[in-house]
Amino acid sequence: MSLQADVMTAMKAAMKAKDSVALEALRAIKSAILLAQTEAGSKELSEDEEIKMLQKLVKQRKDSAAIYTEQGRADLAEPEVAQAAVIEQFLPEQLSEEEVEKVINEIIAKTGAESMKDMGKVMGMASSELAGKADGKTISTIVKKQLS
Repeated sequence: MSLQADVMTAMKAAMKAKDSVALEALRAIKSAILLAQTEAGSKELSEDEEIKMLQKLVKQRKDSAAIYTEQGRADLAEPEVAQAAVIEQFLPEQLSEEEVEKVINEIIAKTGAESMKDMGKVMGMASSELAGKADGKTISTIVKKQLS
């Protein structure tokens, strides 16, 4: 089943359950899908495009929640975190930091990277290999730690 069909099914369930937070998050996904399809000329999105779009939506929610938390606005941060959790349900299983570190160590061994000068090369390979399985910030942090 496509992402769009999954989202519609989840929207119906959220409406029946009167879950406004989930419904808002699902409507954001639906909106992003329709926008992406319009830009692409009404063709179906590939799985990679769907994953990138979902990751972007989750990142937006988490960034907003972090800003609200910094400003002491827990009342605004909580719905953002809840929406991020709803959107994450549609993403593939995320790897743990240990698993990401293991993959990055293999990439560093393959490329022969030794210092921060080689970070771009390692990040390029790691980002393509771990696409959808780990977020860029985690990958970047681990690469920096391994190369310094």
